[in-house]
Amino acid sequence: MIKPELLNNILKRSESMFADDLADHHQEAVDCIGGARIMVIGAAGSIGSAFVQQLAPYGPGALHLVDISENNLVEVVRDLRSSPIVLPIDFKTFPIAMGSEEFDRLLEAEKEYDYVVNFSALKHVRSEKDPYSLMRMYNTNVYYVKKLLDKLTGTNIRKHFSVSSDKAANPANVMGATKIFMERILLSYADRIPFSTARFANVAFSDGSLLHGFIQRLAKRQPFSAPTDVKRYFISHEEAGQLCLLSCFLGANRDIYFPKLDETKDVLTFSEIAVLFLEAAGFTPDVCSSEEEAKEKALIMKPGGKTWPCYFFISDTTGEKPFEEFYTGDDKVDFDRYRNVGVISQPPWKAYDKIQEAMDAFARIKGSNHWVKEDMVEAIKIIVPELMHEEKHKNLDQKM
Repeated sequence: MIKPELLNNILKRSESMFADDLADHHQEAVDCIGGARIMVIGAAGSIGSAFVQQLAPYGPGALHLVDISENNLVEVVRDLRSSPIVLPIDFKTFPIAMGSEEFDRLLEAEKEYDYVVNFSALKHVRSEKDPYSLMRMYNTNVYYVKKLLDKLTGTNIRKHFSVSSDKAANPANVMGATKIFMERILLSYADRIPFSTARFANVAFSDGSLLHGFIQRLAKRQPFSAPTDVKRYFISHEEAGQLCLLSCFLGANRDIYFPKLDETKDVLTFSEIAVLFLEAAGFTPDVCSSEEEAKEKALIMKPGGKTWPCYFFISDTTGEKPFEEFYTGDDKVDFDRYRNVGVISQPPWKAYDKIQEAMDAFARIKGSNHWVKEDMVEAIKIIVPELMHEEKHKNLDQKM
């Protein structure tokens, strides 16, 4: 359980940064969501479940939750049913994966949806380390999204939302490039299926994140490890769900929403957060000169001790971008529509041939007997030529 004081210290605020924007636009959200039939894909993940918590009180007419994790989906249901939230009569959950045969049959069997909201994603840079994991990233972040849009074409859907990433702006890793690839596919369908998306900062203590790892390391009495030169913005689970809700239901076609954060005051390194976390838990960091030293000291920690071994280092792995950005100098950005949300308004996408060329390249790789990561990177560069990928031949799985 994260102490509210710790989260407030990391976020440097005690209330949601989007509370005022939600209050300002409450009736608009009610008008969009009330009575609507909504499917949420990836509904049991950190961001998807936070979105569902924000969405349910607005009174959708139908709420269908899809997630490949059966256990996490059960917990989402228990959490909702144990709260004061009144769920619609047409509330269903499906422990299936987007892109699967079961998912396709579900779309065919159910009545048409007003909104289809997608949080299914491979979001870790470490997952691009080999061609097999990278192919799954492409399938999840790109191929299955296009397959979904093909299924939705010709229906009466009001809006589609697929979550993006800050790493899509000037991408330094393949994960970020798959997200801007996805954005460009959404743009190619925008005349038939209106869409919006959101790029946001790191969600503090989300599943699988380094901050979530700090909780596990403390519970298992293992050393902390964090880079000193990777700077990130952070938002809470609640804020992530709220930003996506604002974008999905209030965003215009082709809009990308992002949090208006200040790089002069809202940025922290992971090593700084490690120190804050340990101090909140009553420990003083014992900074070590190597992973080996940190692990050795962890083995001899005594109950009741007040120091905790840490190894802080300069990042040297593939794909780690040293800072976060939500937009580029070429983007048309509106900072005045909301108090704490910026909006990128995208023009129509015309390079349809590049999308098909990149997907055809992936199809050839899939059909070959030998998958090579470098071939996949070159395929993505067909549609994302701005990808600045530097292969360092070292990944996060090789570090603590």
